[in-house]
Amino acid sequence: MKTLKGLLIFALLLQYACREKADQADAYGNFEATEVIVSSETSGKIRQFNFKEGMPVERDDLIALVDTAVFHLQKEELNAGIRSISTKVSSINAQNEIISQQISNLKTDLARIENMLRNDAATQKQYDDLKGQMAVLEKQIAANNTQKTSVAAELEVYRSKKATLNEQISRCFIRSPIKGTLIEKYAEEGEVTVAGKPVAKVADLSVIKLRAYVSGSIISSLKIGEQCTVRTDDGKKGYKTFSGTISHIAEKAEFTPKIIQTKEERVLLVYAVLIDVLNDGSLKAGMPGEVIFTK
Repeated sequence: MKTLKGLLIFALLLQYACREKADQADAYGNFEATEVIVSSETSGKIRQFNFKEGMPVERDDLIALVDTAVFHLQKEELNAGIRSISTKVSSINAQNEIISQQISNLKTDLARIENMLRNDAATQKQYDDLKGQMAVLEKQIAANNTQKTSVAAELEVYRSKKATLNEQISRCFIRSPIKGTLIEKYAEEGEVTVAGKPVAKVADLSVIKLRAYVSGSIISSLKIGEQCTVRTDDGKKGYKTFSGTISHIAEKAEFTPKIIQTKEERVLLVYAVLIDVLNDGSLKAGMPGEVIFTK
């Protein structure tokens, strides 16, 4: 009887131990988010800052605006120059129209002189004089066209400078490169910033990654795209579970990171594995997590 009772106790302990082992995580790590440092592309005073820390942002949302007053004044100066040069072109075109009309009149007179020459009613000199006048006018049009080409080149320089100013103005608008959450601000409205200085950090927290480390005995059974279970602490003894997808498996082994293993285990070689987890809002970058792979 005692033997049977002892066997039952042993069986229960063995079943409990197996359950505990099956519930044990296969790997541990920390969550990471895709973070982007948003920097200013020009220098000047920040005129407005539209977001606070923790606020969601869409791709291309205007995060901050750097003062554009100087650039707009320079642009107005260029516009005045463009208008002045355009007036020169209009003047040259008007001159060419007048000369063309004079040439047309000379052609009519030449036709009359030719008829009069046949009847000996005009002299050759009259005919040559008209031809000479027409040649002078044609050369004047050619000279005007050359001048117009020079003016057009000057106008192109002004337009190029204006395009450069437009690009500088556009860089005063600091926009978010990704959809996510503004998690940190490095500047405030009214401060002076310079080109290359960070103003905010944006993180995509919709899909967060767990970077876990597994041993060589497990790595051979894992494949990219496989589903797994990710857990985080929920209270003292409970867990909150998520569905995860393996998105990356390291090709080379490395020593176990000191931050997640004991001193004895740090001498082991492990492989880094990235697991994508759809975030419900409770997962944060830097949080510890663990993973159970599908057996």
